[in-house]
Amino acid sequence: MSKHDKKLDLAARAAWMYYVAGETQQDIAEKLGVSRQVAQRLVALAAEQGLVSVNITHPVAQCMSLAEQLKARFNLSVCQVVPSDGVDNRGIYQMVAVAGAEVMAQTLKRSEPQIIAVGSGRMLRATIDELPEFDRPQHSCVSLIGAIATDGSCTRYDVPLWMAEKTQGRYFILPAPLFADSAEDRTLWCNHRIYRTVTEKAAQADVMFIGIGHIDTDCPLHADGFITGEQVATLQAQHVVAEMLGHFIGEDGERVSCELDQRLTSVPLTPHSACNIIAFCGGKEKHRAIAAALKGGWINGLVTDEASARAVLAG
Repeated sequence: MSKHDKKLDLAARAAWMYYVAGETQQDIAEKLGVSRQVAQRLVALAAEQGLVSVNITHPVAQCMSLAEQLKARFNLSVCQVVPSDGVDNRGIYQMVAVAGAEVMAQTLKRSEPQIIAVGSGRMLRATIDELPEFDRPQHSCVSLIGAIATDGSCTRYDVPLWMAEKTQGRYFILPAPLFADSAEDRTLWCNHRIYRTVTEKAAQADVMFIGIGHIDTDCPLHADGFITGEQVATLQAQHVVAEMLGHFIGEDGERVSCELDQRLTSVPLTPHSACNIIAFCGGKEKHRAIAAALKGGWINGLVTDEASARAVLAG
């Protein structure tokens, strides 16, 4: 996207806030992270470029409307929707990552110390990759999910380390595999002093950043060897459509119990949490998973794409 296009996108956002949402220029400045004078110029630019008529003729305006509908229906504190009409999955993935990085940056740029709990997944890692460097050594990044593989090595799911490197802050790793070898083995992992220290710190988090996984034979949990094809089939028979931190969620938004629960070592996730839990997820294969996470109240913030937003709202 060119610098001019980015400016028009920002102008469209400002125009939507001003003309549709009825917000003041000061409100717009604070939400966009610009000065009041820049907010004023952005609104004027939208009018000059013909973005403002009876409706705001820009894809961003439609996305902002969808975001407001999602916020209202599911009581979200944060919601960003990126355009996806005519965009392939790879493009959607990149756009969600860029928008997600902007949302993350709102927390990371704060000067007061923040405890940031981080999940795992390709989308989350791509989002962190889009972050600029922050000189915030006062922040702490805490892992919500074990990043130890069965052979003892660290896996690609060690996403919180990437965020800690971006902020120059401290990093607290959860010393366990995602699924222990047995229920007894899980007890040993979870009773370790360091494990308890890290999970206690995660419980104090100011914000949680997580991904939403889907369940089928192509899902990362199966592709990367965390669960078998037989387990995938069993979960599908139980109408499981979503996974977050190893917690399996049915299409009605309720958690589904399974034998894997006895071996799960990740930090417990509960619906309607007081913590600010923001998910980053997009693409056609994720529609049902996103809908389940929202229905169950598992998240209170979302960055997604236009098609996913429409699918959820139509459900």
